[in-house]
Amino acid sequence: MNEFDIIIIGSGMGGLVCGDLLSREGYKVCVLEKNRQIGGCLQTYARDKVIFDSGVHYIGGLEKGQNLYQLFQYLGIMDKLKLERMDDDAFDKIIISNDNNEYALAQGYDNFTEKLSAYFLREKEAIKKYCDAIQGVCTKFPLYNLDEKGGLEEKQSVLDIDTETFIASLTNNKKLQAVLAGNNLLYAGVGNKTPFYVHALILNSYIQSSWKCIDGGSQIAKLIAKNIRNNGGTIMRNADVVRLAEEDGEIKYAQLSDGKKLFAKYFVSNLHPAKTIELTHTNLFKQAYKSRIQNLKDTISCFIVNIVLKPGTFKYHSHNYYYHKEGYLWNQAGYTEDNWPLGYALFITPSSKHKEFANGLTLFTYMRYEDVLEWKDTFNTDSCEQSRGESYETFKQQKAEKLIDLACEKFPSLSNCIQSYYTSTPLSFRDYIGTDNGSLYGIAKDYKEPLKTFISPRTKLPNLYLTGQNLNLHGILGAGISGIVTATALTGNNEIIKKIKHA
Repeated sequence: MNEFDIIIIGSGMGGLVCGDLLSREGYKVCVLEKNRQIGGCLQTYARDKVIFDSGVHYIGGLEKGQNLYQLFQYLGIMDKLKLERMDDDAFDKIIISNDNNEYALAQGYDNFTEKLSAYFLREKEAIKKYCDAIQGVCTKFPLYNLDEKGGLEEKQSVLDIDTETFIASLTNNKKLQAVLAGNNLLYAGVGNKTPFYVHALILNSYIQSSWKCIDGGSQIAKLIAKNIRNNGGTIMRNADVVRLAEEDGEIKYAQLSDGKKLFAKYFVSNLHPAKTIELTHTNLFKQAYKSRIQNLKDTISCFIVNIVLKPGTFKYHSHNYYYHKEGYLWNQAGYTEDNWPLGYALFITPSSKHKEFANGLTLFTYMRYEDVLEWKDTFNTDSCEQSRGESYETFKQQKAEKLIDLACEKFPSLSNCIQSYYTSTPLSFRDYIGTDNGSLYGIAKDYKEPLKTFISPRTKLPNLYLTGQNLNLHGILGAGISGIVTATALTGNNEIIKKIKHA
């Protein structure tokens, strides 16, 4: 049977949450995923029996009553997740070249202030102002606080603040500035561009509470997918949508690459808005709208080395490390061939089998799509394997060894702990996640044009909606909230938000 109430294209966090919420409201939902595995950036994969996350290495806001907790509680998955609370005194540690300190970012605002003040004895007031500013900005975003009332008007007073400039206004201490924004790999922070609200919404979540998924984040996708099925919905994998057919001003069906046509009353695209426009072939999108969407800049992509560790050699700890070369914090994406990489994140993989020693870790750094243009005409996923050639393998090996060498400067013992390693490039993200340029976090926000990058879930086609990280904010929380935004827009029912808040 090929007829549904709602078809959702893409099974990333936004699509899954939207599908779960709508299926609870009585809609017959079908989620289409082009890959073998659902979940978008929630996908995991095993190498040498070690599970690695493709994108979600830790999560914030999961303490009782916090926003992501309430969403997961309403979805009925909170008690089913295998989670580990990260170190209360350091969910992240910031390390900087030419400095032996490891600056700890702690959970809880009072604890955050106290721990950081120990490194910067004269800067306690500046750190307090920073914490107050983050919390103040977060109050301006109603849905972030699961409040169904309010909208753009509340946000507008804080949309045009630049992160780099604002943090510099709090303190003249360059080192403290570098520490407060030291984990800006979380949102692909760019100097004189990234809005402070992006920094605030993301950091607030982790300062409130920080968690890792034991044995990978794909458990979130699997549990939500199970909900959709239990509510009478359908999940189709290996279902690549090549066309959204418009007739008489509405989308009539989604056509798959194998020619199959799937019909529905409503369609929700979890794809990049530009990708969605490409699929529609309609005149109802005005050229100005199409140009605006197609000309929006995306965030940079990345290069990842997943390392399988020799058993019993590398101590496990539940905090992450973020490293950058001094002076390059806000320009890590502006590397050259000679000075790459200018920073990295190090995530240790939590496992249910190993507690004292780690069995895997991930090194993550920026890489521009243009660096892999030589192989852009190749495509390779586990359901459609294609070799990119020997030159590509050589390229990856050279980059991996350079990144590992940089990490070994701070962690000298690491070189003797490596059993094997595996790499991902912007092409991996392009092929698995479905963005044309392998973008990490979708559309890049700019404080100078803040409204330009807010995308409405509604489109000029009355039965076509958008969801996912490109609407408001990326990450598990940001994409999850986009699912709520789209579900309430489609149903016209803000009661969904109330249900989540009081779950």
